[in-house]
Formats: sequence, structure tokens, C-alpha cells
Amino acid sequence: MNRETDFLVIGSGIAGLSFALKVAEHGKVLIVTKDEINECNTLYAQGGISSVTYPPDSFEKHIEDTLICGAGECDERAVRLVVTHAPSQIRQLVQWGVTFDKEPNGRYELAREGGHSQHRILHHKDNTGFEIERSLVQRAKRHPNIEILEHHFAVELLTQHHLGKLIHKSTPDKECYGAYVFDKKNQQVMTVLAKFTVLSTGGIGNIYHTTTNPSVSTGDGIAMVHRAKGEIENMEYIQFHPTSLYNPGERPSYLISEAMRGFGAILRTPDGKEFMQKYHAMGSLAPRDITARAIDNEMKAHGYDYVYLDVTHKAPEDIIAHFPNIYQKCLSIGIDLTKEWIPVVPAAHYSCGGVKVDLNGQTTIQRLYTLGETSCTGLHGANRLASNSLIEAIVYADQAAAHVIENLDKGRWEHGIPDWDYEGTSHPEEMVLITQNYKEMQQIMSNYVGIVRSDLRLDRARRRLEIIFKETEDLYLTSTLSQKLCELRNMIAVAYLIIKQAQLKKESVGLHYTLDYPASSKAKEF
Repeated sequence: MNRETDFLVIGSGIAGLSFALKVAEHGKVLIVTKDEINECNTLYAQGGISSVTYPPDSFEKHIEDTLICGAGECDERAVRLVVTHAPSQIRQLVQWGVTFDKEPNGRYELAREGGHSQHRILHHKDNTGFEIERSLVQRAKRHPNIEILEHHFAVELLTQHHLGKLIHKSTPDKECYGAYVFDKKNQQVMTVLAKFTVLSTGGIGNIYHTTTNPSVSTGDGIAMVHRAKGEIENMEYIQFHPTSLYNPGERPSYLISEAMRGFGAILRTPDGKEFMQKYHAMGSLAPRDITARAIDNEMKAHGYDYVYLDVTHKAPEDIIAHFPNIYQKCLSIGIDLTKEWIPVVPAAHYSCGGVKVDLNGQTTIQRLYTLGETSCTGLHGANRLASNSLIEAIVYADQAAAHVIENLDKGRWEHGIPDWDYEGTSHPEEMVLITQNYKEMQQIMSNYVGIVRSDLRLDRARRRLEIIFKETEDLYLTSTLSQKLCELRNMIAVAYLIIKQAQLKKESVGLHYTLDYPASSKAKEF
């Protein structure tokens, strides 16, 4: 079965939906999402979205905070683009129906988070992502030029590789024509031809055992581009959120927003001692990489299962007003955070690397764009500044939409693509083989490629992963297609990229902290 569309958008978070809304007046948009449309990383973003809004804040201050946090690895062009375009994209979100909290005088109530020198985080209580996703989904569903296919899984990108002998001599070396998409309900793969394809498939958190990411975050877009020979960079920079709720057995881990530390919460060891001042001048407001390593060190040095976040010194009514969802979540497991400390541990949270893109969000493969966490714009460098991800996603969606609209005449459908080949895949999947390899991969990555690394750990991880990779590829080639098997295959590819690129980095930089090499001289002190 074949489908044709002007714009194929794979993924349904802030990046994909905002791009779809921006190009829908210029052609038909098909949004493919492997779960319900609102099941994505955006939905779970608590803290907020950063933008310079009022003095004394300024573009230069936001740029400087981002560059410092990125440890000398940011692309300053990308930083300036995002920071200077942020206010206009905030206005766009408000126009689309997103509401942000305001003070009684009508001014936006701005929060401050780790690494920020100013209050510049717009938010909606402690569920900003939910509010953004709600508004964008509602608007996308009403647009006559946007079609949404839920429970459809993108398996592979369509490139010259699929043209075989039909390849055109005039065609660039790398070009994307759409994707093979698996209809989970009907168990069929359809060929979706697109003039322009956008990947906004979110993060990679589920390659680790403990993550704040939803189960759909399996690195699908990055893996597909890797197989299509596109460039992937900065995968060694995996951000661990310092404060996820310690609640054994719950997955994904519940995020305790960094905004709570910005609100005044203090990190303490189980015996009640503050400890962050030992690690950084900003104390509990230190950037995420430093805070996560500090917590990890305290836990390992003293044998703690967790540390505590203490906000009990703040007024109870203010705590509940600012963090109603976190308050209710903690109550549900018997913790009243207005009176008791919250047990927290670091958890895999965000990938600063991804598919390499230019300032228009275009990859090294023509007519293919990646947005949001799937991409590597250069904004984050070696460490993402808190709340810069949502604004990056919509700014680059705007850039990509403008670039695509300018180049509509270059789009075409490539009709030489063959249908999906089902030959040799008659055996039903063996779920026990998939789940076992899934667990082993998570153990390898969590134990050897986590917050603190070494050459020995990385080498062991690579050798262990090679075995699982070969087993999974054999299974993929002989089994009937399934989402779980494809996700496992994608996660192994992403895990390999993280290990490989970490091994090439012969210094400690930002989120890549290794016991074998000194800190980068490019990183600035906060």
C-alpha cells in the first residue's frame, strides 16, 4: 500500500506539531506517531521554556549562560539563533492557545533554574509540557490539511538505497523520499512517499535502566538516519537529570522539576547535611551535569540509595501553588513535601547529541529535516542549559518550515521505491529473546556508560553490546515485524553510537566525564 503526502512528519511533540502547523497552508501534512498523539517527551516536560522576557535579562545574558553551560562545545550561531528568536516563538505559542502563569499585575511569572543567571523560565504550574502539547494537538486535529496516523511506526527512511537500478545520475548522493511505516493494527507496512520528511521522534532515555523519558523514547529517528548514512554527532553527551523521585519499581522515573531547586529547595544527604557547596559555588543551583555527578559521588562514597531534596523551609501554600502535580505525586506514595524531604536519584533525561543539522534543521541527507531532541543543532554543546530544549524545538521548527516553503519547487515524489519486502520473515517474534536483550542493553549502558565513565568501562560495554547487536539483527531478519523488535534494534544502534563517540573523546567535557582524561580547557567555570 502506498501513500503520498507533501510533508511527512514522524513524531508528535512540540517540534513535529509546530512544524506541521506552520507548513499546513502550503500542502498536505501526514503526521505519523507510534502511540497516542500526545505520548511524547513534550508531555512530560515540567519546568518550562526559556526566553528573555523582561529587563534586566538580555539576549547576551541568555547566550552567555548557554555557552558556559555547554562547556565550550556550543555552536554560537545556533545559540544566537535560538535566543534571539525565542520571544517571537513564545508569542506564537500564546497565539495558538498556550497559557503561561502570570503575576497579579499581568506580567509573566518567570522561574529560574540551574545554570541561569536570571529569571527567564516561562511555565504553566509544574506541567508546562502538558499545556503546550494540549494546545498544539487540539489545533492540529482541527486543521483540514493535517492528517494524523496514531499507532503507526516508522521503520526505515526511503533513500537511494531503495531505488536499486533505478537510481538517477542527476540525483544527489543522499536524498530522502519518505519512509516505510508499519500499521500496527493491520500488521502491514506501507510506503509513504513525501516531498519533504521531518523526523521529530524525541529522545533515547530507554537505553538506560533509570530514565524520566516515556517508553516511546527509543532513539528511532537517530537510528534510522544512522542506517541511511546521515551524520550523527555529540552522542557522548547524555544528560542525567539530578532529581528523579526514588520510587523503586516505577518506570519511567517521576521527574522532580529543576524548578524546585530554583524555588529554593536544598539537596541533603540522608543525615541532613547540605553537600552541593562542596562541588560548586552555586550550591543546589549548579548546572545539571555537576549536580548529577555530585549526587552520584555522594551515593557511591557513602553507600546511599538516594539523597534528599528539602523544600520544607518554604511556605506550604507556595509549594502547593507552584508544584501541585509534584505535591500530589509525592502524597500518593506517602510523602508530604511541605513537611518531609523527597528522596531523589539521577536518571537519564536528555540527549544533547543527535542527527547533525544546519541552521534550517536540514540533515546531511537532502529533503530530510530533524527537529527537537532527535537533532543536534549545536545549541546545547556538551551540556543542555535547563529549559532550552522546548524553545530550541519550536525555533528550529520555524526555521525548517520557512526553508521548506522557500524550496517547495524542489520537492517531488519518487515512484521507483519498491514495496516492503516480507520475504524470509515468517517466524513470529520471540518476546523472551527481545526482552532479555533489552534488559541486558540497559544494564550495559547504566553500569558502564553512565554519569562517570572510563576507557575500561567503555571497551567492555562495546564488546558486550556487539553480541546483543548480532543476536538482534539475526532476529530482525527472520522474524515478523513488530514495534518492540524494531525499538530494540534502534536502541542498540544508538547505544553503539554513544559508546563509539565517547571512546573518541579523550578529555572530560560537560556530560562526558571520564576517569582517564582531564577536564577540557575550553570549559569555563560558573
